[in-house]
Amino acid sequence: MTAQTLIEILINGISRGAMYALVALGYTMVYGVLGMINFAHGEIFMIGMFACVYALGVFSLMWGDHAMVNLTLAMVVAMVFSAAYGYANERIAYRRLRKAHVLAPLTSAIGISTFLQYFIFLTVSKDSVNFPRYYSDWLTNNHLRLGPADVTYLQVTILGLTLVIMGGLYYLINHTRMGIALRATAQDQLMASLVGIPVNRTIAFTFILGSALAAIAGVMFSMYSNVLVFDAGYRVGLKAFTAAILGGIGNIPGAVLGAMILGLTEALTTLQFGSEWNDVTTFGVLMLVLLLRPRGLLGERVADKV
Repeated sequence: MTAQTLIEILINGISRGAMYALVALGYTMVYGVLGMINFAHGEIFMIGMFACVYALGVFSLMWGDHAMVNLTLAMVVAMVFSAAYGYANERIAYRRLRKAHVLAPLTSAIGISTFLQYFIFLTVSKDSVNFPRYYSDWLTNNHLRLGPADVTYLQVTILGLTLVIMGGLYYLINHTRMGIALRATAQDQLMASLVGIPVNRTIAFTFILGSALAAIAGVMFSMYSNVLVFDAGYRVGLKAFTAAILGGIGNIPGAVLGAMILGLTEALTTLQFGSEWNDVTTFGVLMLVLLLRPRGLLGERVADKV
């Protein structure tokens, strides 16, 4: 394996891992606060993809093809749409079922996931939709030289945007009043409410934030693959959920680490065996890690309740 090939594998793997990480954060944040898995999160990612493409079409008709302006505004629209669906998901599938048996909200979330997937299938398109190449070609066709390998502007954008988001999320959780509220609610909802923390709004904020991050990942994934399909959320959501488990569900750094390992594993598998083996090696690595470390690589960061 040449140095150029190795660098390209690392770049491709880290780029895919960065997109998985943004989706995995939604899973791990909801689990960290509620102790429940949001199985409709992948469909929130998918809605962000389609919202971005349709917003690009509307903006192009309104004032023409201004690439940077339209793409930025379309990403904002995708975040708003996904955040709204995430909030609705929390109100419908989780809020009334928090004290029910653990299978009740799980079943409700799976139902919403199926509903959203086939809603797009029936109302938007059952076939694949192409991302407007005018908005992605200038990012995918231009390169930066990194030693013997080339890095596309899109890959640089994905990595840079992901690092900025990770830094912002770290600051939010550890250095803001909302972060204190999130950590207190995760530790004990009853005690948090007794000291004046609005538990319902804090939990809703977790869904909204996680959904907005999924929308950003959806936009980047759309440009990366140039194809949108109604079941993309199921596939990417499953990979992101796997990444969250691999790193340690409920642990934010663990979700990022698991996503990077997943992205690199897929890149190596594609090179050696072909893309059809990706799922085999991905879940093989997951099973191996869970056999050796059942809580994931970084474990689950759960505070003792008092």
